[in-house]
Amino acid sequence: MAEVVLFHHAQGLTSGVQVFAGQLVSAGHTVHVPDLYDGNTFATLEEGLDYARSVGFGAIAERGVAAAEGLGDSLVYAGFSLGVVPAQQLAQTRPGAKGALFYYSCLPVSEFGEAWPAGVPVQIHGMESDPFFAEEDLVEARALAESADEAELFLYPGKEHLFADSSLPSYDQEAASLLLSRTLEFLDRLS
Repeated sequence: MAEVVLFHHAQGLTSGVQVFAGQLVSAGHTVHVPDLYDGNTFATLEEGLDYARSVGFGAIAERGVAAAEGLGDSLVYAGFSLGVVPAQQLAQTRPGAKGALFYYSCLPVSEFGEAWPAGVPVQIHGMESDPFFAEEDLVEARALAESADEAELFLYPGKEHLFADSSLPSYDQEAASLLLSRTLEFLDRLS
């Protein structure tokens, strides 16, 4: 089974993120869910982004990278939205990465290197009309899917951003179930 480091989104380590992690654990995987917000959660995405701005996006990413220290090398790095930043950085720069799962976001590969590392499979998930994902992130997701050896891009109908977080109004049960199923298939292939 896979060992996963799962980074939360801008609203913090919500109960929905914890439920998702629990679903991965129930399937037999080991999941680490660091709290990059020191216990703070926010009712809206805007409030969470304001908090991240006040702390500094770079500082949040550094917390994520630090959270992986002391863990093994054969890890899958996963992130929801803002959590994609440390997940992608670790997947591209930390030796031994086993895979990557990006939910609702994707950065340019050039942020952390010249190319996606060979032998590191990646899945990217987002809603096709999500205003946060559909512009820049989708372009980068398509570029990564085309350039990496083992990359999958999954687009879901709709416009919600944090659609797999069962604790938020943006939750879409049908899309979230499919995202979870695809995630578990991905992790099973890595085991």
